[in-house]
Amino acid sequence: MAKNIIPSVKGTREFYPEEMALRNFIYEKVRRASQQFGYQEWEAPYLETLELYAAKSGEELVKEQAFTFVDRGGSRVTLRPELTPSLARMIAKKQRQLTYPLRWWSFGPFWRYERPQKGRSREFFQWNIDMLGPDTPEADAELIAVAASFLKSVGLSPGQATIYVNNRRLMDSQFDAIGIPAESRLLVSNLVDRRNKMKEDAWQTYALEAGLNRSQLGGLIALLENKDLWKEWEDLRRLFTALDALGVSEYVEFDANVVRGLLYYTGTVFEAFDVSGSVRRSLLGGGRYNNLLADVGGDPLSAVGFAMGDVVVGIVLAENGLIPEFEPSPAPVLVTVFSEEFLAESLALSAELRKAGLNVTNYPEPAKIANQFKFANKMGMKIALILGAIEVESGQVAVKDLVSGEQVNVARADVPERIKQILASE
Repeated sequence: MAKNIIPSVKGTREFYPEEMALRNFIYEKVRRASQQFGYQEWEAPYLETLELYAAKSGEELVKEQAFTFVDRGGSRVTLRPELTPSLARMIAKKQRQLTYPLRWWSFGPFWRYERPQKGRSREFFQWNIDMLGPDTPEADAELIAVAASFLKSVGLSPGQATIYVNNRRLMDSQFDAIGIPAESRLLVSNLVDRRNKMKEDAWQTYALEAGLNRSQLGGLIALLENKDLWKEWEDLRRLFTALDALGVSEYVEFDANVVRGLLYYTGTVFEAFDVSGSVRRSLLGGGRYNNLLADVGGDPLSAVGFAMGDVVVGIVLAENGLIPEFEPSPAPVLVTVFSEEFLAESLALSAELRKAGLNVTNYPEPAKIANQFKFANKMGMKIALILGAIEVESGQVAVKDLVSGEQVNVARADVPERIKQILASE
């Protein structure tokens, strides 16, 4: 790198065309999965007051992870670290004017002041999707089905990505049964969350040191390893029935180890993991949260949703060979410039082709035709057009198929159709 190039801000991302193509690929799959189920796209401000996050977000997020500053008017503002508080505020402002059930989705940038590493940056894009209004297992199943539809659309099979589900109220009832008091629930939830990140013996030692007795630990282990526990809970039975009806049950499993935020989620919780390698990586997560709107001044309203960042998903797609081949140019057709004399003719031809619905680019100046062909090949173009003295005088265009090498002269009026035929055959 040249010494005089100013570096980018630490933890931010630069999207060259190839990286931008991947981001757009993920966005299009997100949009398709959302709209298939009738969700509307929306957006919130990138800048928010720090006060907005005090109602819902943890102290660590507000004080340590948010990019905060005082603006010129003296207000404390932040680059948004998450979207749900903005969602709650916007719904609360028009709560009685909106039509329920409300289905909204968004895909936009977020910022968190974290230590940059593989799979985690300070700047990321995130898919947020939520349904507000219904409080049923079937509504929960719909969000899980949206997630499964996305995974399937990008080519991840159930053997590569699995969505694990649980229920907070089921776990609370089981904690009661094994003698874990309410004041210890946050501790136990944090313990469960760490289980898959530690060796079993180290985790058990850690649990005992954290305050569990051996009886409680034994009961907790038996609880976490019970694969049929969901059958004891009506909401989960209904959830799996709905998932089967929606045709996505192959992507979903029950797992009591999925607990997620104790202070936030109130019912169903779920998390999708990449299971294609030796280490499980979280792809998306969410669940039912019925208390948030009241925290920002609205009337109580049931809600379920999830979020997915683009960084880990992009890595997983790359590792599994699921990223589409990069196309350097969105224009498959190059109109060459034979000479300065015919530059205007080349520009006019490209304009005619664009009116016919084709993506076309011009070579910007006269140059050797061989060099123009070389440029077209490097940019992945399929067709090159030549307008020289002979072609202009005869009202024709030389059409060269850069894939087959075939070149033919075509009447100028017939060029759009000829191009479409070549593109359709490749």
